Amino acid sequence: MRGGIFITGTDTGVGKTYVALLLLKLLLRKGTSAGVMKPVETGCAKSGDHLIPEDAEKLRIGSLVSDPLDLINPYRFEAPLAPSEAARQEGIQIDLARLRQSFDILRLRHPLLLVEGAGGLLVPLIGGYTFADLARDWGLSLLLVIGSRLGAINQTLLTLEVARYRGLKMLGVILNHPAPPDKAAHTNPQVLRSLMPEPLLGVVGYGQEEAELDLTPLLEE
Repeated sequence: MRGGIFITGTDTGVGKTYVALLLLKLLLRKGTSAGVMKPVETGCAKSGDHLIPEDAEKLRIGSLVSDPLDLINPYRFEAPLAPSEAARQEGIQIDLARLRQSFDILRLRHPLLLVEGAGGLLVPLIGGYTFADLARDWGLSLLLVIGSRLGAINQTLLTLEVARYRGLKMLGVILNHPAPPDKAAHTNPQVLRSLMPEPLLGVVGYGQEEAELDLTPLLEE
C-alpha cells in the first residue's frame, strides 16, 4: 500500500479512536499489521512539563508498533480546541512539512497506515487548511465514524457530500452507538443505508470490546 486510510468523524467525541482500536484488533487477528498516526492531538492532559496525547498513546499500544510516540503524534496541545486555534494560543505554527515527513516515514515502515484526524473533516489545521486538505494532499482514502444519535443523518450526509465535492475517496462508514443507544440510534442504520451509496461497514456500541466489521475495503486499499 502506497498511501493510507484517514479516519474522520461526523463530530468530535464520536469514537474515532475507539473504532480505530477495534479495526487494529481485527486486522492483527487476520495477520495484517498496521501503523498508526495522530498528526495533531488537542485537549492533552499535562504531566509535569509534558503533555500526554491519550488517543495517540492508545493507538500506539493497540497497533503493537515500536514507532516513537513523537513520530506518531508530532503535535500535541493542552487546550481542547481546533488544532489551528490551540496552536495559535500557544504561539506555535503547525509545520505541514514536518507532518508530511512523519507520515512518509511511517508509510514506508508499514503495509497499512491508519491516520486519525481531530474532530471532523473540515476542522482547520492552519488558517483555512483543513483535514480534508491533508487527506487529499497525502493521498488518503477516508473512513467515516458516525456518532449514532439524533442529528447523525444530517451530519453524515453533509460529510459525505463534502468528501465527494473535494474528490476524496470514501471507503465506507461505521456507526458507533452511544451507551445506552437512543431512539435515533436504532433507526439510523436503515435510514442511512437508504440514503447513501457508500457502504456501511458495521455498527458498534461504545465500550464493546469485539465487533464484526467489514475490513474488505481497507485490505483492498
